[in-house]
Amino acid sequence: MADQPAQDKTEQPTPKRREDAKDKGNVAKSRELNSVAVLIGGMLAIKFTSDYFSQTVKMFFRNTYIESSLMQITVQSLPGQLSKLMLIVASLLLPILVTVLVFGLASNIGQIGFMMAKKALIPDFKRINPLSGIKRMFSSRSLVELAKGVLKVVILALVSYLVLTKYQDEYLLLATQTPSEIISFFVSVFFELTIKVTIALLIMAVGDYAYQKYQHEKELKMTKQEVKDEMKNQEGDPKVRSRIKSEQRKMVASRMMQAVPEATVVVTNPTHIAVALKYDPQSSADAPKVIAKGKRKLAEKIKKIAREHGVPVIENKPLARGLYEYCEVGMEIPIVFYQTVAEILSKIYSENKKRLPRLGGING
Repeated sequence: MADQPAQDKTEQPTPKRREDAKDKGNVAKSRELNSVAVLIGGMLAIKFTSDYFSQTVKMFFRNTYIESSLMQITVQSLPGQLSKLMLIVASLLLPILVTVLVFGLASNIGQIGFMMAKKALIPDFKRINPLSGIKRMFSSRSLVELAKGVLKVVILALVSYLVLTKYQDEYLLLATQTPSEIISFFVSVFFELTIKVTIALLIMAVGDYAYQKYQHEKELKMTKQEVKDEMKNQEGDPKVRSRIKSEQRKMVASRMMQAVPEATVVVTNPTHIAVALKYDPQSSADAPKVIAKGKRKLAEKIKKIAREHGVPVIENKPLARGLYEYCEVGMEIPIVFYQTVAEILSKIYSENKKRLPRLGGING
């Protein structure tokens, strides 16, 4: 169904469709947003380490000048000098690299979360198919990428022009200033230019992310036939069947818990089994009905709800086991249990000063 025209794909993607796409690494992600995040991280790192940077460089050159005047540089001393230089360069670059890495990862995780696309690691020979490559070159996505590239160049050129022409009068005064003032001027211009370019690219990146989300949803859409086929396939999936059964059990348990407050009595094992019985003399039923039953945790929950609502909880191991094994929820108790249940109900009714009606022809 992959060759179906886009206009036929009118159905929203199913959870399985989204999950399969995620497994293949097919997610909505903007590279532009990652690039801008890295740029912002680099700018902030340079901004906050600029004082340390300048102090370290000054100290290095001063120490190098002092040492060179006191000692003669030889082949033996050169490795030591180079090692010092490498350590200084590493100390200068490490904060910037770490910040850039953190910002890049944060942008990526913010867009797609923590994801391990296993299927994306499997080699796909279709990607190196020349015909597929040509199709990708002339696809709408490629045209959009080309347009984005052109737009970035235009933005960079326009912002650079506006910032640089803003200081054209100051350029004439540079000849009268000291080297440190000239450097300070160009650094401030550079930072202003970088900030404005970053803001422009950030706006563009946010728009690109919105477009990528829209395009991703559009590509994931399904035809009506694809939805039908997926539902048929899932019906035979053991995981899906197991999930459906689990949901059904939860629904049954929920309905049973809602019915427990209406019970006449709860018969227990006493710890492992609980069966809730309801007997309404005014109804057409000849015998009590099982309205809830459960083992272990479910049994404990039935007993807890029964006690909270004043429903008598009676211990009778043989009866509890028999009712649990032979009676389904909603079923009247078999005649073999009439006598025992009648005795229990008679006791409850006598404690409540009520007369027990005839139970299936057997009087308690």
